[in-house]
Amino acid sequence: MIELTKAQEERAQRLHNEAIVIDTHCDTLMAYLPQRRRPKRSLGERSEHGHIDLPRMIDGGVTCQTFAIYTGNKPIVPDATLKALQMTDIFYEGIEANDGIVAVTSADEIVAAKKAGKTTGLLSIEGAEPLMGDIGLLRVVYRLGVRMLSFAWNFRTPFADGLNARRSESKLPELGVQALEEMDRLGMIFDVSHLTDSNFWDVADIKKGPFIASHSNCREIADVARNLTDDMIVAIADHKGVMGLNFGAGFVHRENASVATLVDHIDRIVEVAGIDYVGLGSDFDGVGRLPEGINDVSDLPNITRELVKREYSNEDILKFLGGNHLRVFREVIG
Repeated sequence: MIELTKAQEERAQRLHNEAIVIDTHCDTLMAYLPQRRRPKRSLGERSEHGHIDLPRMIDGGVTCQTFAIYTGNKPIVPDATLKALQMTDIFYEGIEANDGIVAVTSADEIVAAKKAGKTTGLLSIEGAEPLMGDIGLLRVVYRLGVRMLSFAWNFRTPFADGLNARRSESKLPELGVQALEEMDRLGMIFDVSHLTDSNFWDVADIKKGPFIASHSNCREIADVARNLTDDMIVAIADHKGVMGLNFGAGFVHRENASVATLVDHIDRIVEVAGIDYVGLGSDFDGVGRLPEGINDVSDLPNITRELVKREYSNEDILKFLGGNHLRVFREVIG
C-alpha cells in the first residue's frame, strides 16, 4: 500500500491524467490469436484474464501502448511470417472495432489522440524471424505500420544474436548492419532488449542516433542477463535513447518485487544517467508474476503515486511516464 497525504494523492492523480503515458512493450497480440487456448480475449472487452484490454488501458491512463508482434522460437520459415501477419490483422481489426483507440505511426498522432481523449496503439516486432533474413520484408512491415523492431528474441536470427546465443560473443553480422542502416533511412526505432551484450555494444558503436531498450531493467539491482549494466545504461543515454522498465517480477527483484522495488530501478537509472533516459516498458502479457501493487495495466497510476511519494518533480514524472519516449519517437519516426 502506497500511503500518501491528501495533497500528494491529488497531485498524483492530476499528473497521471495530464501525462502522455507511453508503454513500449506488451505481448498482448499473442493472447488474441484464434489458436491460443481459452479463455478467449479481445481488445475491446474487459477481461479478468491477462493484463491488457482497452477498458483497462483507459483505467490506467495509457496514451500509447506498443503492441509487439512476437512469433516465438520458430525457425526462419514462413510460419513465423504467417503468425506475424495474423497478429497485424488482429491489431487493426481490434482498433477498427473500437472507437476509443487509434493506430499511430508518429509522435504527432499520439499527441493528437491525447487531446482527443483517445488511446493509441503502435506496432513493433520482437525478434526478426518474420523477416526471413530479407531486408525487403523490413520495408514491407514498415508499410504495414511497424515502427519498432528488435533483431532477436532469445535465439539467433540472420540479423543478430539473442541472449541464448551469447557464447560466440560476436558482433552483428553484415545483414544486421545493413538492416540498421535501412531502419535509420525508413524511420524505425531499434530495440536492444534481447540482444547479447556483445551485439549491444556493436549497436552502440554503429548507431548514430537514439535506440531503446523497450523492456529492460538494471542488472545492478536484479542480476539477470535480460537487464542492463550501468555502462549500457550510460550508452543508451549517450545516444539520447530510453530504457522502458520491465514489470516482470524476476527482472525487478529476485525476492521482493513491488511498486517500490520497481521504482528503485528508476532511482538507479537517474543516479547513473539522469531522468531523461527511463520510461515504461511493462512486458504485460509476456511475463507471469508482476510486482505487488500492479495486477494489470489499470494499476499504472500506482507508479505515479510512488514517484510522488519519493518527491520527484512534476517535470520528471511527466518525462518518465511518456515524455522521454515521445522525444525519441519524434526524432526517429517523426
